[in-house]
Amino acid sequence: MAFDVTDFLAEGARQYLALAKRPLPDLLAEAEEIRQRGHGRIVSYSRKVFAPLTHLCRDSCAYCTFAKSPRAVRAPYMSLEEVLAVAARGAEAGCKELLFTLGDKAELRYAEAADWLKAAGHRDTFGYLHAAAAEVVKRTRLLPHINAGIMTAAEMSAMREVSVSQGLMLESISTRLCEKGGPHYGSPDKHPAVRLAMIDAAGELAIPFTTGILIGIDETRAERIGSLLAIAELNRRHGHIQEVIIQNFRAKADTRMARAAEPAMDDLLWTTAVARLILGPQMNIQSPPNLSYDDFPKLLSAGINDWGGVSPVTPDFVNPEAPWPTIARLARGSESRGYQLVERLAVYPSYATEPARWQAPAMVARVFAATDMEGFAREDEWAPGADVPVPITPAPFIAPRPRSLDRVLSAAAAGNRLAAAEITRLFAARGPESEDVIQAADELRQKAVGGTVRYVVNRNINYTNVCYFHCRFCAFSKGKTHEELRGRPYDLSLEEVARRVDEAWARGATEVCMQGGIHPDYTGETYVGLLRAVKEAAPQIHIHAFSPLEISQGARSLGIDVASFLARLKDEGLGTLPGTAAEILDDEVRRVLCPDKINTAEWLNVVASAHRIGLRTTATIMFGHMERAHSWAAHLLAVRDLQELTGGFTEFVPLPFVHFEAPLYLKGQARRGPTWRETLLMHAVARLALHPLIVNIQASWVKLGPDGAKGALAAGANDLGGTLMNESISRAAGTAHGQELPPARMDALIREAGRQPAQRTTLYGEADPARVRASYRASPLTPVVQTPLRERRAEPASLQR
Repeated sequence: MAFDVTDFLAEGARQYLALAKRPLPDLLAEAEEIRQRGHGRIVSYSRKVFAPLTHLCRDSCAYCTFAKSPRAVRAPYMSLEEVLAVAARGAEAGCKELLFTLGDKAELRYAEAADWLKAAGHRDTFGYLHAAAAEVVKRTRLLPHINAGIMTAAEMSAMREVSVSQGLMLESISTRLCEKGGPHYGSPDKHPAVRLAMIDAAGELAIPFTTGILIGIDETRAERIGSLLAIAELNRRHGHIQEVIIQNFRAKADTRMARAAEPAMDDLLWTTAVARLILGPQMNIQSPPNLSYDDFPKLLSAGINDWGGVSPVTPDFVNPEAPWPTIARLARGSESRGYQLVERLAVYPSYATEPARWQAPAMVARVFAATDMEGFAREDEWAPGADVPVPITPAPFIAPRPRSLDRVLSAAAAGNRLAAAEITRLFAARGPESEDVIQAADELRQKAVGGTVRYVVNRNINYTNVCYFHCRFCAFSKGKTHEELRGRPYDLSLEEVARRVDEAWARGATEVCMQGGIHPDYTGETYVGLLRAVKEAAPQIHIHAFSPLEISQGARSLGIDVASFLARLKDEGLGTLPGTAAEILDDEVRRVLCPDKINTAEWLNVVASAHRIGLRTTATIMFGHMERAHSWAAHLLAVRDLQELTGGFTEFVPLPFVHFEAPLYLKGQARRGPTWRETLLMHAVARLALHPLIVNIQASWVKLGPDGAKGALAAGANDLGGTLMNESISRAAGTAHGQELPPARMDALIREAGRQPAQRTTLYGEADPARVRASYRASPLTPVVQTPLRERRAEPASLQR
């Protein structure tokens, strides 16, 4: 789309030049306030490695030392082996981004470039760049960002398949700078119309795009403002400008502008602040820290929220005279101004959290795998179910701690119902704020339930793994001919169920926990039969069984309402219900996660019906897959509000998503579970948001592992669930942790956490001393028998689809 640059210049002069007359401190204060509305106290950066594919360029900018002649370089292009070697060094140093930077269309100016490309089997520079990026994607976990000068729409579209973001500095909207004697004279690719057209085309292609302006190259302040207004207009049309860079010119020897004056710090601060006023609170604005040397923290006062790419491996090839600050120094500088440094990817968080819109299908999975819930880079390699160490807590915050969460934490401690936005804000806590949330939750736990950590000795029985539902997170359920993932389809005989119950009772269990897939042959009578088999084997054992989904389907199969079916199950010996099948109580998420499952209202209705007839339940949440924090907040409030009405929940159980074998993850549509920070916060925020209505917060040792469970106990949890004896669902999803945690080991884990262990009943009563003694002298478990699938009985009409 064509732009008339004079329109932007006129508008800029009319609307924004008056800002030049305002005192700079006032302008900076307004810019920083606007920035905080959009980004809070977070300042981000990307840990990157730099691959200058070629230093040859057909342009001749008056200030550039990146572009060189063929005689000044060892070879016209980096070899593919050199690119991959740089990528390997970057990956080893923890980099997530590989930045490809190169000159424009070198083969059109230099025969050496054209000859090299021909010998390598490539038609042009773009073809080689595409091949190099494809190899990086194929052979590493790095995410390419492409800064390759002017490309056509077709070239950008092709490059979108092998990168997560692209960029082109607008530099300036001024055509005057392209005239003879100007800094862009002799550089056809620097003409504003050419660059604006490419940025516009990138928007049409939904490419997350980085652009910016270069100040101090003889442009006027009016021209700077016009450039920023042009960028704002492009973003208004397409929403694709992920970042705007305000870059200050630095004079370099051996260039035509070697003796040109550099912009003063106040001029850079003024321009950056004006950029924030023009571009608004949500835009990501950065100014390179290495170009401001020791003064870089001052830029935070002008409204930036990002430091750009910083490499622990390679220099800034565009500005080699200005080394990047170390990441540790960048963190200290940010903290000195009250900001928390957070790592991002080459694609910014608001774009990373919508990869289906902003990424080619081949790149969606890579973005999901590298991000946390907010779209920032995952902080570590920990994931639920993984056999890796729990992350070490980072060094303390060195500056005065921000206290922005004090009011929310005080309200939670007082038992007030928090607003959804307040809960979401707690989940966004990082650094010292996350420490404050976790500490507040731990203190509240001590006041509410003391230092005892309880658990129940129980046995898990998953009577069938056959299910005709299509939950996209589940690796446990199987179709009748589905033998992939872990284990073959089975349907336990009642004799095997009774045998396991009898053995559990002999080993000191007070509870049997039963759940299974929704077998197409099961009816409500099947569940009644399971209850009778358990009671015949061990009349005194507590039956904790049947998810709300199973209750709903069982009632439907008999043609009766949920309340009537629950009453019958209670008469047959059902003691409590597990509050599973909840996943996320947000129907927008459920439509993707479990589209044919009961919805939020139906889940709440089943649970409320159980509470009304005296059947208590747990409440669960499965988190860390494809959802966001606002869904977590909605879930917690739905649970709290129901508890206020019924008082029927015994405990709240956060269940972190185990990704390894989950179909949603294997198809590239889910994250690798929650991060460790998010996991701790879920337990902590649950304690705070549900207080004082639900006092028991349970940690899942199966998903977290023993060390992870100890971490959760320091973040508000006071319960470790059950010893289980057998665990199938998490194991099917790929967790590396054991199937049983016997009482002696459970006690040791709790004491290692500095707390006192105690066995309990399902309803949090004191366990019978005889049962406790039996649990400590239990014989080894005998092998289970997974009864092979029986012939399908006629499917009830009510279940036919």
